[in-house]
Amino acid sequence: MADSTTMLSISDPVHMVLIKTDIFGETTLVASYFLEWRSVLGSENGVTNLTAELMGVGTESKVSVGVLNIKLEMYPPLNQTLSQEVVSTQLALEHQKTAEKERLFLVYAKQWWREYLQIRPSHNSRLVKIFAQDENGINRPVCSFVKPLRAGRLLDTPRQAARFVNVLGYERAPVIGGGGKQEQWCTLLAFLCRNKGDCEDHANLLCSLLLGYGLEAFVCVGTKAKGVPHAWVMTCGTDGTITFWESLTGHRYIHKSTNLDEPPAAEQPKPLYPYRTIGCVFNHQMFLGNCQPSDSVETCVFDLNDESKWKPMSEEAIKSVCAPGATTSLPPFPPLCASTIDASVTSNEIEMQLRLLVSEHRKDLGLTTVWEDQLSYLLSPALASYEFERTTSISAGNEEFQDAIRRAVPDGHTFKGFPIHFVYRNARRAFATCLRSPFCEEIICCRGDQVRLAVRVRVFTYPESACAVWIMFACECAS
Repeated sequence: MADSTTMLSISDPVHMVLIKTDIFGETTLVASYFLEWRSVLGSENGVTNLTAELMGVGTESKVSVGVLNIKLEMYPPLNQTLSQEVVSTQLALEHQKTAEKERLFLVYAKQWWREYLQIRPSHNSRLVKIFAQDENGINRPVCSFVKPLRAGRLLDTPRQAARFVNVLGYERAPVIGGGGKQEQWCTLLAFLCRNKGDCEDHANLLCSLLLGYGLEAFVCVGTKAKGVPHAWVMTCGTDGTITFWESLTGHRYIHKSTNLDEPPAAEQPKPLYPYRTIGCVFNHQMFLGNCQPSDSVETCVFDLNDESKWKPMSEEAIKSVCAPGATTSLPPFPPLCASTIDASVTSNEIEMQLRLLVSEHRKDLGLTTVWEDQLSYLLSPALASYEFERTTSISAGNEEFQDAIRRAVPDGHTFKGFPIHFVYRNARRAFATCLRSPFCEEIICCRGDQVRLAVRVRVFTYPESACAVWIMFACECAS
């Protein structure tokens, strides 16, 4: 039997997310609701009925989207039923403590910000993000969006985790009217259920996964070229190596600081990373504001223990509102779910759909279509090699692929191939994108003697129904 007193001390709400999926598989976040479930502890027979009004998200967070009727029942049964008065008193007490902790943290954050501006008034223009709005429009400390997350047996390495985050779709929060970017940092469950989100959502998830792998990881908030606000991830090696991880692409960059006092060398290469300025870094335990004379990433020194370069927030203050069990923090992150997509079946379905689309397109141009099945099969190793390289940064298997193609293409014939990568499984949308490439269109619309076409699709599955879809179109024809 469940112990009712123990259950009453569990303050984590049940997080429910409502998603709308259209006929093309596109998802929209409709509502995100935190259910206080403990009223069931004071109900007869451990059963209660609740009504929850679901509100919209982002700019529609004050608009009702519907009512959900919920029946709650405790399994296993409680050893005793608590009185409603005991439950209500506990919830009121927690609410009071929460409000006080939030008030104290806000007072502390304002004081910290005043001290930060006293160091240098120009700090006012730096991207130092202490709070962010979630999908419900609630302001939360940014540190609460990150927690160490273990992927179980679903992801084996930090680089594979970076690839998984990279194949989750990118979508900026919708804006109604003008006025720049709409602020919305999604909670992890909402982000994973949508399977897409903004750069901050990707960075928070990647940082959480890297922390889970035992790395010292931080989310960085700053700008890219042209002053566009951006978030990415940084890891600090035990040897002092600073590595940037771009969560939208999976790319990694080693940071080398440039000394402002030294004359610039003519041959000094430009940094490969796209980041220009950095205002702050944070994880689940730390928040540090950049207080160096320049906020340029290129000249930045990432000695986070040097308080003359990085102004820290009190770890105790962060812990009071972000630590596990702190009632203001988000509930524990849900474990990642294994993919429900059958890679072989899905690859075959997309491939058949693309063959049909290509044949129809050529028919409209007055061209016949002959498919070369063996050539299609020979494209598989190349697609596997491309995905392996995206995950590991190591190229392998290209020699065998090239050798097989040379053997398969008869003398006096020309081979052309066009690989492309998507993170969605909509064949018609992918085909329309491919046709926008002149090189791909040249292959699909190939004219001449003895034209043979080939297409191969390979779907690589990741947790949470995320996937990388590689497509290669190819043709061989008489030279």
